[in-house]
Amino acid sequence: MTTVGRRRGARARRATTMAGLLAAALTASLAVGCTTPDGPRDDGRGRERPPSPGTSESRVNGASVLAVKIDNVRAARPHTGLNAADIVYVEQVEAGLSRLLAVYAQKLPEVIGPVRSARESDLELLGQFNRPTLAFSGAQSKLLPLIDKAPLRAEPPEKATHAYFRGTDRSSPHNLYLRPGRLMSSAPGTSVLTTGFRFGAAPAGGIPETSRTVRFPAARFTFTWSSSQDRWLVAMDGKAARTTDGERVAAGTVVVQYVKVRRSDFHDSAGNYTPYTETVGAGRAAVLRDGHVHHVNWKRPQATDGTTFTTDDGKPMNFQHGQVWVVFAKAS
Repeated sequence: MTTVGRRRGARARRATTMAGLLAAALTASLAVGCTTPDGPRDDGRGRERPPSPGTSESRVNGASVLAVKIDNVRAARPHTGLNAADIVYVEQVEAGLSRLLAVYAQKLPEVIGPVRSARESDLELLGQFNRPTLAFSGAQSKLLPLIDKAPLRAEPPEKATHAYFRGTDRSSPHNLYLRPGRLMSSAPGTSVLTTGFRFGAAPAGGIPETSRTVRFPAARFTFTWSSSQDRWLVAMDGKAARTTDGERVAAGTVVVQYVKVRRSDFHDSAGNYTPYTETVGAGRAAVLRDGHVHHVNWKRPQATDGTTFTTDDGKPMNFQHGQVWVVFAKAS
């Protein structure tokens, strides 16, 4: 190669390197947690308040939530990092058992888990967010191509080996844990919670209720109101739910959302078909907050929409600030 050729090649390599650095810098800037247009919100307990619906900054800057599929059989408890979630969705899976889909926006704990496999219903449910990061461990083989095509960032262990580890205090498969800080540089902030949820003062007309139990064929959840903690304390299968650090699992608002649950096309190795939970549509829901229950209507026209909850007179149903649990119960 001539001297001129070597110089041209060196300039081309420097240009390519600079372009790569600029692209990396842009990617890093997009990953930085965003702030809400009207500044920080605080609920009096040191937690940032979730935003009102309609906040769409995440649609512009590319930031989105972290969603983690969490094991919920008895052998998988207690959970780690669950109290840091903004939303906990409860879904029915094979054999009448349950699984959790925890959504994180305000805070990324050091460890989350145990992590288990994804389900077809998750793809529809997560469509409300802007390209969410989904952490999961495996899925039915015919479902994997659908996950690859879905508008989300799939991060299973085989793709992000550096982000997962096996614990030694319980047996496999109930011992897989996620270090979320290795998937996302920071928590994205409340603007990514494009769920349609509204937060504020409770509407009039609630009925006093201090305990509510929701049953799946092989799982049971009980929410008991604690006036001293201003929260609903969670119990699973008759036992108080605690995290691995000893804290009680508690929610500011509990939504029992009545939905259509049908058989999907997928099943496990034992021939148990996966229930498909339809979260697009409309129906009834019971919203628990402040020691009362409000019977409301829910509506989600399409998968890219959040879910709106309204009272029978058409007014928006406000949630209490803090973690929201949404339990998908089969409509009668």
